[in-house]
Amino acid sequence: MPDSNSVDLLLLRHGIAERRVNGLDHPDRALTDRGRLRTRTVVRQLRQLGIEADVLLSSPYRRALETAQEAVRAGLAPSFQIAEPLAPGGDPWPVLRGLKGSCLLVGHEPDLGDLASALIGARPGGVRLRKAGFCHLCWRADLNDPRGMADLQVLLRPRFLFPRSV
Repeated sequence: MPDSNSVDLLLLRHGIAERRVNGLDHPDRALTDRGRLRTRTVVRQLRQLGIEADVLLSSPYRRALETAQEAVRAGLAPSFQIAEPLAPGGDPWPVLRGLKGSCLLVGHEPDLGDLASALIGARPGGVRLRKAGFCHLCWRADLNDPRGMADLQVLLRPRFLFPRSV
């Protein structure tokens, strides 16, 4: 996928998770059975399309970790590491410093969408990833700060990657 002169950033939002309790988010919310099935289908389809990352970094929240595990099982990356800045409300910019090759980030909305928006120079909220949604961005590896300089390669809703029954 990437060449030595570019960075390929792949973004994958976690799959459908258990409901919030009393409207509050919780780091231990797991993927639902439906969320796991849809996520598994999406990552397998992405791999069949030739998507592959050198590195996979995941939010420490359970639903993201479970999504990252499905991505590794599908062959999207050899393994994954936890990246605290990918937790909801975190600052993902330090993760991008010095990035080379292809990197898959598994995280949350609106953070991933806002990151993609900033990278392509769109307004905050201009890019939105659905649950198990996927985005591919690319920029020149020699850029110190890729904000506003990335090219949007793909933005996929999960429903384009699986049959209606999933």
